[in-house]
Amino acid sequence: MKRIKFSPGVSDSYRGVSRREALRRAASAGALISLSPLAGFGLSSAEAAEEALGKFPKHPQWKFVFVNHVTTNPFFVPTRYGAEDACALLGCTYQWTGSEKSIATDMVNALNTGVSAKADGIAVCLVDLTAFNDPVEKALAAGIPVVSYNADAKDNKRLCYIGQDLFLSGKGLGQRIVELVGEGEVVGFIATPGQLNIQPRLDGAKEAIKESGKKITLNEVATGPTVNEELSRIQAYFTGHPDLKGMFAVDAGSTEGVAKTMAANKLREKGVHAGGFDLLPTTLDAIKKGDLDFTIDQQPYLQGFYTVMVLFMYKISGGLTGPSDINTGLKFVTKTSVDPYLGSQSRYEGSSAEEKVITRSGPI
Repeated sequence: MKRIKFSPGVSDSYRGVSRREALRRAASAGALISLSPLAGFGLSSAEAAEEALGKFPKHPQWKFVFVNHVTTNPFFVPTRYGAEDACALLGCTYQWTGSEKSIATDMVNALNTGVSAKADGIAVCLVDLTAFNDPVEKALAAGIPVVSYNADAKDNKRLCYIGQDLFLSGKGLGQRIVELVGEGEVVGFIATPGQLNIQPRLDGAKEAIKESGKKITLNEVATGPTVNEELSRIQAYFTGHPDLKGMFAVDAGSTEGVAKTMAANKLREKGVHAGGFDLLPTTLDAIKKGDLDFTIDQQPYLQGFYTVMVLFMYKISGGLTGPSDINTGLKFVTKTSVDPYLGSQSRYEGSSAEEKVITRSGPI
């Protein structure tokens, strides 16, 4: 089936195709009928296709609202594909809204708008420790389920969190820094200090370095919420600190900026180590070329897909099931493991809008 394609820069638009319509299209193309033992018993193509896959009871086309802190950031392209695919599977729609530059008040306004519009469920990146507490409680009081994704706040009353264990991933980063850099000064770049989707990573890295007992100094440097800002500030910082032993980042844009700075100054040849987070195409290319030692995958596609699944299950079960914390993982991608990512352009990593099955072979 072919779904609506979208630009990462478009917000406040509903996505999704009803499940029955998706199956009808597949059946009309002859893709599913051969699978159904019911096709010869008087059922239409669409009905046979639907029976072949099983079905939920008929339900409203629920609309879920995703409130995001950087709505146009390329990191969230696969998150949106994940939400779109889950909506197509389940017969729902979603809206992508929030702030382009991590402004909490914009996000709160978007959340409140979702409540006023009587959204069927809301997913929000809880990037601030307290800003979302009252709005979330008001949404819950109005009977609207709220979950967090990508970033979480400890005392918020959201129903569950879908995303990476951020502090633990930071400790993994710190341990890798210790392995690569014996001693000296390294830098940790962060788009927006204090923001709960990335600050715990830097905190975790600092703790791991401290626990190691190594003489490594990790300096925290802010880069800004947009990709252009991040690159220019990273380049400027290196110019003023040419004796750095390592350059690391805790967000996708800063990691890309580190990779470009490493390449432009041939720092790998000078023994400088580098790494960061997420799977932007330039980041993967930099790992292949050796300009980055590693990146950490947190599976952003699943942060969209699982979030829709959780909200859907809450709605269809009348609140009896659904909300459960889901850790989307911590996986290091290095030069020895990067080839499969580079060799398959897919919706799952945000490198392609095309819907396709990706095959693999060999031992796992």
